[in-house]
Amino acid sequence: MKKLVEQIMKFGVVGVVCFLIDYLIGLITLHLLMAIAGESFFETASMIGSALGFTISVIVNYILSFKFVFARKENMNRKAEFVIFIVLSVIGLGLNQLIIWVCIGPVYSNVAWLRALLNYSLAYTGAKVIATAIVMVYNFITRKLFLEQKDTETSK
Repeated sequence: MKKLVEQIMKFGVVGVVCFLIDYLIGLITLHLLMAIAGESFFETASMIGSALGFTISVIVNYILSFKFVFARKENMNRKAEFVIFIVLSVIGLGLNQLIIWVCIGPVYSNVAWLRALLNYSLAYTGAKVIATAIVMVYNFITRKLFLEQKDTETSK
């Protein structure tokens, strides 16, 4: 149990680093696209920024996850490992995009008091935090199930 708690803590640190990369790239992209296309482009700019940030953070996450968090399966080919990681990440991206779309589209865009309370940056931030929390749990469970060595204790 102690190893699992330690692993979850390491996963959390990697998650925070990757969240910051994801969030900052997404927020910068959101504001750049809105500066070019206008405020009416908010929903689409949120989706594009989120996808770009998520994609870049997945690469960093792959490197950090196997360096600090998960013990690699010794019998798994690194190409197969990477493909599985990417497939799981694409599912995570879909989940991320769905949650952000729901938060920004149907919720934020259609609730006047929420729009009055939150500017675009805060709305995006709230959606991103909710999506990240859910996808982080999904990522930990699926990577532990599909990518981690089962018959040895967690390394490092």
